[in-house]
Amino acid sequence: MSSEFKKPVPAAEIKERHRAEQVAANKAPTELTGSFETDLSLLRTLFHNSSDLVIRRFRLPIPEDLDVAVLYIDGLVDTRVVDQDIIQSLLRLSRIESVAERLKPGNAMDKIKAYLLSAGEIETSSAIEKISHTILSGDTALLIAGSKDCIIVNSRGFETRGVQEPTIEAVVRGPREGFSENIRTNTSLIRRRIKDPDLVIEAAVIGQRSGTDIAFVYIKDIADPQIVEEIKTKIESIKIDAVLESGYIEQLVHDQGVSLFPQMQASERPDKVAAGILEGRVAVIVDGTPFVLLAPVVWVQFFQSPEDYYEQSQLSTFIRLVRFVATAFSLFLPGVYIAMTSFHPEMIPTPLALALAAARTGVPFSLVTEILIMEISVEIIREASVRLPGPIGPTIGIVGGLILGEASVRAGIVSPLTVIVVAITTIGSFATPNHTTAISFRFLRFPFIFLGASFGLIGITTGLILLVIHLAGLESWGVPYMAPYAPYEPTGQGDAILRREFSFQRTRPPFLKPQDKHRLPRPEPRS
Repeated sequence: MSSEFKKPVPAAEIKERHRAEQVAANKAPTELTGSFETDLSLLRTLFHNSSDLVIRRFRLPIPEDLDVAVLYIDGLVDTRVVDQDIIQSLLRLSRIESVAERLKPGNAMDKIKAYLLSAGEIETSSAIEKISHTILSGDTALLIAGSKDCIIVNSRGFETRGVQEPTIEAVVRGPREGFSENIRTNTSLIRRRIKDPDLVIEAAVIGQRSGTDIAFVYIKDIADPQIVEEIKTKIESIKIDAVLESGYIEQLVHDQGVSLFPQMQASERPDKVAAGILEGRVAVIVDGTPFVLLAPVVWVQFFQSPEDYYEQSQLSTFIRLVRFVATAFSLFLPGVYIAMTSFHPEMIPTPLALALAAARTGVPFSLVTEILIMEISVEIIREASVRLPGPIGPTIGIVGGLILGEASVRAGIVSPLTVIVVAITTIGSFATPNHTTAISFRFLRFPFIFLGASFGLIGITTGLILLVIHLAGLESWGVPYMAPYAPYEPTGQGDAILRREFSFQRTRPPFLKPQDKHRLPRPEPRS
């Protein structure tokens, strides 16, 4: 039998590998050592010889052969960049006699950066933590014998979802572009809308194990520096293993105790985020999610939609009023219906009271039980329709609602008016543009049902007062949550509930404390 001949490994190389393994086992170094074999073994050991870690070793044909190695993660890099802009460039250009004469082990790092690499974005680092993070982010590390630094080449090319239309924040009129899961795609979508050199994008990394890239985006001469610094400090100080979605940050920086209302607004629309940045807010982009966070926020902001600014101000104001009415129905209608029927029947017109009594004839449950049965059933159908495959979900939602309502009335379990009340309440909850706020109102609907069933309109009024007190006590990064109404800001009323013409909105919201207060030039005085 023939055995394959293996080239003997030099004793010095074995010794270097053994030394690297001992160093890694005892105390992991924080920087490269400058020994080629040791550093290569350190990085290999750091990744535990993972199968997707590619290490390509070769030698440059200079007067003295120079050992070089590239390290990258298969599947995260653009192999064309690695093959053509790194390996092929080094091997081809180093054969040129005039270039080879300048390459020596002592100056190889500088000469390779200056003459041989054709990649567009490169940097050097000796910190092992940074090198490992960049490799795991899709960059390629280039180790050169005799150098204590490593060249990091931008070669990110992993598969990402393209720019598509947002699914949660759909609008009738407006841009159809939505954020994706790629942080660089998201920053470019904002750059396209705000071509201002004062637009600052600062990078950071959070998550001790996930190493999630985030970006703070704001306009330097508009945003309040104190608010910007507070947001950056608080988010960068987050200590957690992994941040997989922007919702992690939204919850971890929540410093207002127990509250159902968010202190940061999540949006997947670039035009909405760009408008917030132009007002003086800070956007927080998290790699791996299409939802970008905006801060600070106020309560009325969650009832505004981007298309409010693409239509005439009168039409936009009307639509906003419809949203507020729909939200009031979704929050109070079941509780008010129970309170009026059970505690205050004298307030109901006689014909309507008789119709209500006739409709409830033969119903075995109390009015509260009827409402709870229907509300819980609707919530189950709503949640089930979300989890079902796309083509089936809407069908199940519509058919399930119709069958449930019709069958319940025919069986005499609930009255027809109860079905109407629950239907109006459910439809009203869909009118809130912000998904998180809509869920909060859906949850608060049940306490108001119990308050109406226990204390009538007095209980609902008390609950409303407590809710307003809670909202008035909230702050978002130092900005009152109920601004511009509490405290009252006369100049901030042009874009709260009412949407005035752009010519009347000459200043940015004063509660954001913008440095540049004017978004339109001041009108010239008439002579």
